[in-house]
Amino acid sequence: MQQLDKVTINFNNESLWVLNIALAIVMFGVALNITTNDFKSLLKQPKLVLVGILSQFVVLPLATYALVLIIKPQPSIALGMMMVAACPGGNISNFMTHLAKGNTALSVSLTAFATFIAIIMTPFNFEFYGNLYEPTAQILRTVELDAFELVKVVLLILGIPLVLGMLVRWKFPEQALTIAKYLKPFSIVFFVALVIIALANNIEVFNSYVKHVLWIGITHNIIAIALGFGLATVFGLSFVNRKTIAIETGIQNSGLGLLLIFTFFNGLGGMAILAAFWGIWHIVSGLLLALFWSRKSSKIVLD
Repeated sequence: MQQLDKVTINFNNESLWVLNIALAIVMFGVALNITTNDFKSLLKQPKLVLVGILSQFVVLPLATYALVLIIKPQPSIALGMMMVAACPGGNISNFMTHLAKGNTALSVSLTAFATFIAIIMTPFNFEFYGNLYEPTAQILRTVELDAFELVKVVLLILGIPLVLGMLVRWKFPEQALTIAKYLKPFSIVFFVALVIIALANNIEVFNSYVKHVLWIGITHNIIAIALGFGLATVFGLSFVNRKTIAIETGIQNSGLGLLLIFTFFNGLGGMAILAAFWGIWHIVSGLLLALFWSRKSSKIVLD
């Protein structure tokens, strides 16, 4: 069997540019719902910020490294796990938090806050843990990853659309909300369609190797959700905020991860398939969890 470390997912330059634009539009759409008051409200509750940032950028990457040491997957899969763990929360976490009857305002604010921090922390965590584990360090040495280029791409895809979206919201609040209402679902569907196209063009590779990432991706995602909920519990947060932190930690921006994988690693098999599977699975797990919590909350209210 050919190892995933030697397999690549084909994704041409034109599709890569479209993926860049799609991700930027998604982030712009998210930013249209964000105001400076969201940041101010977070600063008034520093514990929520601390727990959210710790969970996403400290505990999850560290736990991912520990999981890699325990299960010892193929190096490219391990690197894919580290990439996903290094990314900030995904934008659909806001919708899932709302569905779960969590703290939607906190979710939106943490998405924005984490996105700004991710400009530095995503490249740092990926480089740090990737080089800490020798099998993945060998891959990084092979591709000669430029940390500055990695930061630049993250800044272009996350930082600039976020700032532009907030500026539009500040200058034209009513129009921004109207645009966001239609832009967000369209951009998400557009992005998912691109991922499906990428998989369709490589369906034989995906079908041959997805079994190698299936249980790893599911386990990794469950651990991420549990870590977020557990850490929030340790810090004594309310059940509403525990749900929010759990979803923010378990719903990662795998789209950003895929973009970086195609940009810097030429669609390296294990990385790309793990990130693509995570992107599909976290929607399933997030919706199931949100629906469960939604019904549980409704039952509590009725009782």
